[in-house]
This record gives sequence, C-alpha cells and structure tokens, in this order.
Amino acid sequence: MDITMGRRRFLGYLKTLGGSNIVKVIPAPTEGSASGSQTTGEKRLKVICGNYTFFVTDGEWTVKTTKSGETPIPMTFCEVRVSPSNSVKPNIGASELADTLNRVLPFTAKDDARPILQCVNFIAKEGKLTLVSADGFRLAINRLDFDGEGQALVNADDLKGVVSALRKAKRARIGFEPSGESLDGMSLVIDTELIRYKLVGVNGEFPAYEKLIPTEFNTVASFDTIEAIKAVNSLNYLSSGNSYPTDLTIGDGKVVMANPDEDAKSWLNADTNGEVVKVRIDGSYLAQALKACGGIVELKLTNGYSPMLFSSNGYQLVIMPMLSVEASEQAKKDREAKQAEAEPVPVAVAEPVAEKPKKGKGKGKGKTEPEPATEPVAEAEPEPATEPEPEPVKV
Repeated sequence: MDITMGRRRFLGYLKTLGGSNIVKVIPAPTEGSASGSQTTGEKRLKVICGNYTFFVTDGEWTVKTTKSGETPIPMTFCEVRVSPSNSVKPNIGASELADTLNRVLPFTAKDDARPILQCVNFIAKEGKLTLVSADGFRLAINRLDFDGEGQALVNADDLKGVVSALRKAKRARIGFEPSGESLDGMSLVIDTELIRYKLVGVNGEFPAYEKLIPTEFNTVASFDTIEAIKAVNSLNYLSSGNSYPTDLTIGDGKVVMANPDEDAKSWLNADTNGEVVKVRIDGSYLAQALKACGGIVELKLTNGYSPMLFSSNGYQLVIMPMLSVEASEQAKKDREAKQAEAEPVPVAVAEPVAEKPKKGKGKGKGKTEPEPATEPVAEAEPEPATEPEPEPVKV
C-alpha cells in the first residue's frame, strides 16, 4: 500500500498498548466503516493489539508540531529485511562493532545545517575499518581489523538503532554496495543472522581529518577514567548549566581539576611526563571523552591553546580547548618567539672607501692614500607584523 509513518511515534505508541504481546497490522478498508466511523478514502492501516484497535493514515507522525507551527521531520532511509534463516559469513565482531559505534556516535553534529558532520564516515582499506565522526570542535576515530575496501557516509540517526541489535547478534558482516540513488552513492550493508540493514549513504565529502590529529606534544599523562569521571561529576554538581569550563593542570604526577573561580577543586594521581601544562576544557566535553575512552586513558597536550588528544586502545579523540586569558597570552608569546626566529639577522654594510691624492714631493705626487673608514650603516629592522588575537581552531 506504500504507507509512510513516523517510526519513533509508532514504536512509542506500541509500547503503551497492553493486553497482548501480538500486534496485527492489516490494510484498512477505504470505503464504508470498519469501526463505525466513515472513512475519508485515504490510505490507512488497521492495527490490532489485544482489545485495542486504531488506524494509521498515510503520513502519520511525520510532522512535528511546535510553537511556531508544523515542520516536517527530516527523512532518513534504511532498508531492513528480517529473516530467521539469514545466512551470514562474519567478517567482523558484532559486539566489537557495537562498542565502536558507541564511541563515535556521541561526537556527530546536531546542527541540520551541517549534514556531512551529522554522519559517521566508514572507510575500509589496508586491512582496517575506520569509523570517523566530528562536530566541529571534537573529532573521534576508531579502527577495527577488517578485510575489504569501501567507503560510505551514514547518518548517525540511522545507526543508533543498529547498536542494540548488534549487541544481541551472534554473527555480523559488513559490506558496501551502490545505493542506486546516484552514480557515486554508496550504501553500508550490515548483516546479522536475523536482520539485514542497508543504510543509504549521504553524498558528500568528509573533511580531511588526518591533518587535524596532533603529532607533537610537550606533556603526556595516563590516568584512570573511573576516578576522573568522579572528579568531573563533583565539579558538575556545582555548575548551573550543561556547559561549564573546567581547568586542568597536568604535571608532577597528578591531574588537578578546578573551575575558573577556584571555589571547587579536585585532583587524582596520574603517570605524567613532560612540562606542567594548564588547559581549559568544556566540562561536558571532558565527561563524554572519559566515558568514551574507558579504562586507562592517555592524554597528550602541547600547550594551553592547541588541540588535546585522548587515546585508549586504538581509539583517538581530539578536542579543542576553550580559549582563556592565560592561553591567549601564551599563544601571543609563542607567536612572537616564532617571528623572532624567522626574521633575518641585520647585516652591517660599509660605505665605499673614498680615495684622495696623497701629499708628497716629486714623483710621489698623484699617489693616493685611503681615508679613515666611516662607521657601518645598519639596515633598518622590519617592524613585526601585528596579528589578531588567536581564535579557537574548529575541527
């Protein structure tokens, strides 16, 4: 009958029904009355569950009603086939793939104006399956062993429902197929022993994320995420909103966490190496990063204004710090120092030596002797170019 309905609202309604664990869905008659009320000729489905009966019309629950009016719910496309005897030759661990998705899905963009960053980028090559997500300020990368090649951009909303199914699956297989929507479109296919998901890819180019991963560091710290999460939660309890700045001071065998007003502070032991670095980070970002890493996390920093790298068992998460006054001053000093190193050293240039006739007698007339050399004239040093105050670098 080709009827479209909102999936979330439909599932939410089914959860409210009682009286039976069996749901019957049949086409509703277009003429006459099945329940005593006259139909309008629209395409409908009749849903029966125990003593409950209701009708779903075409397009039901596809529009969201807000104070400003009705807006259509964004459409995503996923083909699902259920079969109790689906033959699967696994090429990846189901639970391993579910854990990997849980590590990258929280860091996709929520803004509809950035559809590419609302996706997870699947890249299969050189014996690895790489999953990448970014929201403009955070970048998450996780890699799994995989035999195959392909690439697809899949919307995060389509993947969230797959995670719970993968946890229950015994076998899983990933593949890539042309989507059929365009010549260059690709779809991600996930097979389990019961369900086959074909997730239509989004056409577009994901940012060149490799260049955004920092490679040089001045400070490295390793610590337990469980203890760190407790410390973050203690600071979060005193905050008034979901977003709150947190200052991290790393060095001398510990990590100190404090709010900018320094009326709350917490610290934990850590294995540190390098200089003492102070950096400011969004507290909610820090909590999500620690939860995604789990276990022992390694935090690498360059200074108070450069991207920071969290890593754990092959998982990498890059986060841009918040720009504080102290970090701005440090960035300015480092920039001036680099300019001083790049400027050429002034070279003294002597004026040419003038000659004049030498006083003498007889044949000595006409001979010249050099005048005293004048002091060298140094070239004027170029004035340093002024630059604007540093801005946070977006991923």
